[in-house]
Amino acid sequence: METAAIVTNDSAQATDTGSFQMMMNTQEGIYRMKDKGQKLTLALAKKVSVSKDGLTYHVTLRHANWSNGDPITAQNFVYGWRRTVTPATKSQDAFYFSPVKNADAIIAGKMSPTKLGIKSQDKYHFTITLAKPTAYFKKVLAFPLYYPQNQKVIEKYGKDYATTSAKQVYSGPFKLTKWNGSSDSWTLVKNNQYWDKKAVKLTKINETVVKDSSTAINLYNSGKLDEVTLTGALAQQQVNNKEAVNRLSANLVRLDLNQKTQPAFKDQKIRQALSLTINRQALVKNVLKDDSTAALGFVPVGLATNSITGKDFAKSTQIKSAVAFDLAKAKKLWQAGKSEIGITKLNITLLADDTDNSKSVSEYLQGALQKLPGLTVTVRNIPKAQRLQEQNSGNYDIVAATWQSTWSDPYNFLDIWLSNSSYNNSSYKSTKVDQLLDDSENKYGNDSQKRWVTLQAAERQLMTDQGTIPLYTANNLQLLKSKVKHVIFNPTGVPYDFKYASIR
Repeated sequence: METAAIVTNDSAQATDTGSFQMMMNTQEGIYRMKDKGQKLTLALAKKVSVSKDGLTYHVTLRHANWSNGDPITAQNFVYGWRRTVTPATKSQDAFYFSPVKNADAIIAGKMSPTKLGIKSQDKYHFTITLAKPTAYFKKVLAFPLYYPQNQKVIEKYGKDYATTSAKQVYSGPFKLTKWNGSSDSWTLVKNNQYWDKKAVKLTKINETVVKDSSTAINLYNSGKLDEVTLTGALAQQQVNNKEAVNRLSANLVRLDLNQKTQPAFKDQKIRQALSLTINRQALVKNVLKDDSTAALGFVPVGLATNSITGKDFAKSTQIKSAVAFDLAKAKKLWQAGKSEIGITKLNITLLADDTDNSKSVSEYLQGALQKLPGLTVTVRNIPKAQRLQEQNSGNYDIVAATWQSTWSDPYNFLDIWLSNSSYNNSSYKSTKVDQLLDDSENKYGNDSQKRWVTLQAAERQLMTDQGTIPLYTANNLQLLKSKVKHVIFNPTGVPYDFKYASIR
């Protein structure tokens, strides 16, 4: 079961977890994640050496093929990385290449993509040069954005490239099939050209979009699905099922307030008032009922711990007022904010996904927010792909958005609030947050403790400003047939890796 359709089959265009998950199982890069996203194993690379100053990576590729039989070469990496950072490609995630030398200037259109810090020496060797030492760079190399791309195939299909499963070529354990660009079902088929095909046990994986928990459990009980994700009352009913599996991820759900469509959101008191109306404990216990956890801030609990003190980032950084429930205080701030900006009422639309889970959360939020005098909230639930499109274009008042880190580092959460981030579509800007995040990467990149403190300061500033309204960290309560073994789950980055999965 999937809760949403695949948005794109082009790694340079993907922004959502579902598309990246498909890509991690059908494509491959230098590394693969293991041990819940905390460790790496070599994948298309058979050797990687790093210079003492941390600036140069020498990569030796193993001999491997694309699904069409073409060899996977160093030039595929060079071409793919250059294509992604080229402004004309319009990759929203291109900023993830920032650690690579000259990437920022290329993305900004100030330098040729040929100047990117990646060069091939021959068919199976290439060198990566970084702009600065980056402690988490190896983890980044396991992310689909950094996978190779086949120039011949891209040029063959042109604007139709990756618009269907057939107009793509695959480097990973499986091939995507039966996807027409908007299908609600598709199949991953074992890639017999894959270099490590002996490790792949499954011949195919059938995936289908199911948005309703009642439908999902019926399909599961009838044997038509081997895995389902449940929410709400049905999740609560299945907590003690012997086949229940908790998948608590670093997927944080929040409300973003668009200051362009609703100028009232520029007022800090208005933003704080909205946050204070929400009882997050009641939301997770009475609405979600699936062991999701109330947010302590924007960076979720369990994402990162201090290497010396062992303290959890979220627990040691919390601004309690930013996630508190206090309706009386909310009403006072609301009235003060309305007086400051000269309004008596406000009509807004809440944009959210159309899944069973999201509809329940939206209804709860509508009721909570409308306890503020003069506030009317209309809910608009739409398919995830459409929601992402409208969110990215800034076509919303309030949106129930999600963020799941690519790697286990607080920066990978906080950097979406940089003033120039392609994900910062709510128009929240803070020069202080910008400076703190810049310092964390460029001033204290080699000093883990000063970097930690600086990232804490950025989180506290974001929460003091109420730049966003954190809600909860999502837990996916799954039912997984006991015959299904060895599904790898990563709480950070791309969640499900089926390479080693088997049925016994």
